[in-house]
Amino acid sequence: MIWSKEETLSRKEIEELQLARLQETVCRVYEKVPAYAKKMDEAGVKPEDIKSLSDLAKLPFVTKQDMRDNYPFGLFAVDKDELVRIHASSGTTGKPTVVGYTKGDLDVWTQCVSRIACMGGASPKDVAQICFGYGMFTGALGLHYGLENIGAAIVPSSTGNSQKQIMYMQDFETSLLVATPSYALRLAEVAREMGLDPKKDLKIKTALVGSELLTDAMREEMHKYWGDDILITSNYGMSELMGPGVSGECTEHCGMHINEDYFIPEIIDPKTGEVLPIGEQGELVITCIKKDALPLIRYRTKDITRLFYEPCKCGRTFCRMENLSGRSDDMLKIRGVNVFPSQIEEVILSVEELGPHYEIVLEREGYLDKLTIRTELAQSTDSFYELERITAEVKNKLKVILGLDAKIKLESPNTLQRFEGKAKRIKDLRRM
Repeated sequence: MIWSKEETLSRKEIEELQLARLQETVCRVYEKVPAYAKKMDEAGVKPEDIKSLSDLAKLPFVTKQDMRDNYPFGLFAVDKDELVRIHASSGTTGKPTVVGYTKGDLDVWTQCVSRIACMGGASPKDVAQICFGYGMFTGALGLHYGLENIGAAIVPSSTGNSQKQIMYMQDFETSLLVATPSYALRLAEVAREMGLDPKKDLKIKTALVGSELLTDAMREEMHKYWGDDILITSNYGMSELMGPGVSGECTEHCGMHINEDYFIPEIIDPKTGEVLPIGEQGELVITCIKKDALPLIRYRTKDITRLFYEPCKCGRTFCRMENLSGRSDDMLKIRGVNVFPSQIEEVILSVEELGPHYEIVLEREGYLDKLTIRTELAQSTDSFYELERITAEVKNKLKVILGLDAKIKLESPNTLQRFEGKAKRIKDLRRM
């Protein structure tokens, strides 16, 4: 189901709409946000210089640090009394990033999430259980209002108390699950511990997963637990841009459609900031062109992806972003080698005897980095030969993909920490 006619606009119509909204947004931000006007002046660019979409590259980037430097409302383009909602990040690494919404912003947010929910397989007949944390995090409320808008029945169960989550799924006959990929796996584990088979005893038909990287290997792992028939689609967003609803995967599984009438995407070289040609992989930069409260221009997401503009079989014409490869700030430098955690995950999930949970531990001995991978066995074994064989298989696969030696620690099932929100996979002791 395609939710809105805008999703099928021609490329010419999309770009005409984008340019008009970009020009209006740049003028408003320059006039209303002193901090941004200063950045533009320093870059030597005025609103009237934006005559085409290619002129977007003239504008300065905005980063998370800009938001922290202007905490809490310094980048807002409306007066505080126009806000009807305020969210914020946890601020664990400094000042939180604060985002706000006008009534119009909430309406746009709801429409964007309604689109990505429909393209991801949701329908008005669904009972949708939202296992994101409610509160200052934008994920839960964003999916809540979007799914409710299309007519789905909402179970706002939040996170935690996983046994009760399973009880709700049984009693309410939940058909759609909203969660991180790692928590979706955890719920399936808990169902098994309760003596249930998630494939037969629960009625989950669709999983709208987000807030974490969904690799192909993780998708396959979810199918092992929930069944081959479950539809798993990924969606993308971040609080700074709006929350969930920036883009979403359709049932064709060929990338996430960006809501281009509200957001303009670019791909840049993360080191130089240069805009890269279409189809090349780099850092995703997003410009918000229909937001009242916080219309960020050229926001550096740090997420690594590429863009595709060919029309999709689903009928939508918005460009698609490839499922994320990782984040530029999550990339690990180990003995001079660039490593993404997703590469390690792919190896672990390719080994049948291992479960999906793992931890990457980095230490420094003298001047050398030491990489240790802790991962769980899917089933316990006392066979020394079997343990040695599994360890060697993981080491060899990692050596082929990364060119690095790693110490492999095989843990008993249910040993590693489980996460209800974003999984924390990396323990970098080199920085301590």
